[in-house]
Amino acid sequence: MEFTNSVLDIEAEKLTNDLVGFIRDQVKNVFHRKGIIIGLSGGIDSSVAAALSVRALGPDRVFGVILPEKDSSPDSSRFGRLCADSLGIGYNTVEITPMLTGFGVYAKRNSIVKKYFPDYDGEMKFRLTLPQDLLERDRISAYHLDIEKKDGKIESIRLAHKDYLKMMAANVIKQRVRMTQMYYEADKRYYIVCGTTNLPETIQGFFVKYGDGGVDIEPLANLYKKQVFDLGKYLGVPNEIIQRTPTPDTYSLPVSDEDFYFCMPYNTFDLVLYAALNGIPADIAAASIGLTVEQIERAWKDLDRKKKTTETLRMLPPSPERSLS
Repeated sequence: MEFTNSVLDIEAEKLTNDLVGFIRDQVKNVFHRKGIIIGLSGGIDSSVAAALSVRALGPDRVFGVILPEKDSSPDSSRFGRLCADSLGIGYNTVEITPMLTGFGVYAKRNSIVKKYFPDYDGEMKFRLTLPQDLLERDRISAYHLDIEKKDGKIESIRLAHKDYLKMMAANVIKQRVRMTQMYYEADKRYYIVCGTTNLPETIQGFFVKYGDGGVDIEPLANLYKKQVFDLGKYLGVPNEIIQRTPTPDTYSLPVSDEDFYFCMPYNTFDLVLYAALNGIPADIAAASIGLTVEQIERAWKDLDRKKKTTETLRMLPPSPERSLS
């Protein structure tokens, strides 16, 4: 059985036409709306989704929303504007820091940081990361809090699970506030909200329910990350965006998707995921990806755990069956 990088190759023109047709049909025939709102994060996924939307509906019926807050990288807004300008679409920039402050997001998170680093002054930058040795040993995926001290050194300490939950409960409000703002923009225009979640994120639950997962359509949900990048090149997404390291961009100290959740490069994870979903034997998958059988099995075990843990994120809210008698 042959298994190589080529399994992720796309026919860019055909895929574009299929996705453009999907978007156009959903807007016109399913939702019966006039256009699309999309959150422009300055990343590859939102840029590709925006480019597809413009091809489907035209630039006059696609509107971008840029939603920075005080932890956001300046690159996010800059690249968001670059995407909008390259597509010729209108956009608003809405600073959501006051809303998050009102929710107590920063105060709640800072209290946890100060618990672990008593000298934290509210200005030091920090992030959450996972240990990056997933492929090397069997381990529990316990998050670490990294902080940049005033001398520039990074110190790290493992978070207790209850403190991790408290920090995440506060942090995901960011995504939910952003989605609230996007639906405001959508409702006043009679538009729908377009999601930007790709296949690796969908399978692993790397999104916030009723946050960045609370959208009307998900045109990228069946695409591996490599395919999103390849589609971006075909669609003419600006090179600066294509070259940007994927990041959740929710912490003041920069962190990549790999550091925060995936624990391996996207080009490796894409193939690990493809092999798992398509029943590729471990020895064949490992040899092709450049891993050992033990490493591929560890990767599959972690994937399966994340998939099961986040299953409810991909479900509609359960309800009792209605009796028809």
